[in-house]
Amino acid sequence: MDTTNLDINLSDNIPEDETGRQYYYIEKARLYVQELSQRIGRPLTFCVTTFGCQMNARDSEKLRGILKEIGYLEAEEETADFVIYNTCTVRENANTRVYGRLGQLKPRKKQNPYMMIGLCGCMMQEPEVIEKLKKSYSFVDIIFGTHNIFKFAELIVQRFSSGKPVIDIWEGTDAIVEDLPNQRKYSFKSGINIMFGCNNFCSYCIVPYVRGRERSREPQAILREIRRLADDGVVEIMLLGQNVNSYGKTLDHPVTFAELLTEIEKIDKIKRIRFMTSHPKDLSDELIEVMSRSTKICRHLHLPVQSGSSRILQKMNRRYTKEQYLELTEKIRKAVPGISLTTDIIVGFPGETEEDFQETLDLVRKVRYDSAFTFIYSRRTGTPAANMEDQVPEDVVKNRFQRLLKEVQDIASEVCAVHEGTTQEALVESLSEHDPSMVTGRLSNNLLVHFPGGEELIGKLVPVYLKECKGFYYLGELAG
Repeated sequence: MDTTNLDINLSDNIPEDETGRQYYYIEKARLYVQELSQRIGRPLTFCVTTFGCQMNARDSEKLRGILKEIGYLEAEEETADFVIYNTCTVRENANTRVYGRLGQLKPRKKQNPYMMIGLCGCMMQEPEVIEKLKKSYSFVDIIFGTHNIFKFAELIVQRFSSGKPVIDIWEGTDAIVEDLPNQRKYSFKSGINIMFGCNNFCSYCIVPYVRGRERSREPQAILREIRRLADDGVVEIMLLGQNVNSYGKTLDHPVTFAELLTEIEKIDKIKRIRFMTSHPKDLSDELIEVMSRSTKICRHLHLPVQSGSSRILQKMNRRYTKEQYLELTEKIRKAVPGISLTTDIIVGFPGETEEDFQETLDLVRKVRYDSAFTFIYSRRTGTPAANMEDQVPEDVVKNRFQRLLKEVQDIASEVCAVHEGTTQEALVESLSEHDPSMVTGRLSNNLLVHFPGGEELIGKLVPVYLKECKGFYYLGELAG
C-alpha cells in the first residue's frame, strides 16, 4: 500500500495502561485514515470475514468496532479497501479455504494501491502457517493471532507508518484488555466473552494450542459490560467460553460460573441469558440448581458428548464415561423440566469399532436430543489423535455417519413437536428470508418460529402460538 508522504503528528506521550495505549493508537490510526481518504477523494472501506466459532464471531465484532472508530466504512468484500480474514483452524481444510481466498485477492490488490489485507485468528497461531504466508503470500499486510487482537489499531498504525508488512504473533498471554470498541451484529442481543483459552486438551482438538491456557475475566468487568449493553437496548446475552463451566478458577479470588450467573440475573433489562460451551465434566450441581430456579436462563443447554462409548471417550481425553453423562442429563432434566438438550458427536474417531458406534446410537436414543451437530472425525495435524493407530476407513465412517444422522433427525423431529399447540415467548430476530410478510423469532429452547409480522417487531419479546411443527422450526402466529 502506498503510504508515502502521509504526515501524521500525535503526541508521543503514550499511556502506560493497555486500554489507554490502544485508544492512543486508535486516534493515530484515525489520522492516517483521514489523510489517505482525502488523498484518494473518498472514504476507505473494510470487510471482516469470519471463519469458525462464536468466539471468532465475537472477536470480529471487536475488529469491526476498531475499524469503524478509526474511520473505515463497512462494505462488501468484493469492493473493500481493507479485507480481514478472522480464521479458524479446527479442521485442516479450513486453512485451505483461506489460502484459496487469498489467491483471489492478490490480483485485486495489484489494481488497488490503497488496499490492505489482514489475517488473524486461530490459524495464525501455527508456525508452519506463518512460514507459508511469508514465502507464498508476502502481499498480506497485517498478520496477528488470537492473543493480541486488542492491538489491532496499533498494528494498523505500524503498517501505515513503516509501509512494510506487519507480523505480530504471541505464543500466549495472561492479558485481558477491557473496554475497547466493538460493533455488534444485532442491536438487541450480544455475545460476551467471560473467559479465554482452554485447559482440557481433548486428543482430537487443536484449540488449546492456538487459543492458549484458560483465563477468566473479572466478574465486575463482565457485569459492567452487560449493564452497558442493557442500557443500549440488549435484552439477550450469550456468555462465551471454550468451557464456561470452569469459569473463575484462574481468578485471584475464585468465583464459580453459577455465582456469576446469579449476579447477571439481577440486571433488570436483561431478559434472557444463554451460554456455551459446557463441558460435562465441570457441570456442577450448583449450576443445575441455579438453572432450575432462574427466570432468565434459557431452557436450552448445549452439552457436547462426542461419543457414547466410554472406551472412546477415554481415548478422546474427555474425562467422563457414558454412564456419568447419562446420569448428568437425567439430573438436568429432572431439575429443569422441558429443557432442550443439544450436543456434538464425532463419528469415526481412531479405533472406533461397530460396538463403540452402537454405544453412541444407544446414548442418542436414551438422551433424545432436540438436535445434534454430527461430524466425521477429521485428522488434525498437531493433535495426539492424528498419530493414533487404527484410523477408521472412510467408507465405514460415512456409513456410520449416515446412520447416526438419521437417528438424530428422527428423534429430533419427535422431540421438537411436543410444543405444538402451545404459546411460547419468542425474541424476534429478523424478517423471514423466504417471505417478507413473516418474521423469524427464537424460542427459549433455541428453536426458530416463523409467523406473520413486520420489522417493527424485530428485537421484541412477544408471545407466539405454535401452530405447526415443521421438524426443526415452527409456523406460528402472534398470541393475544
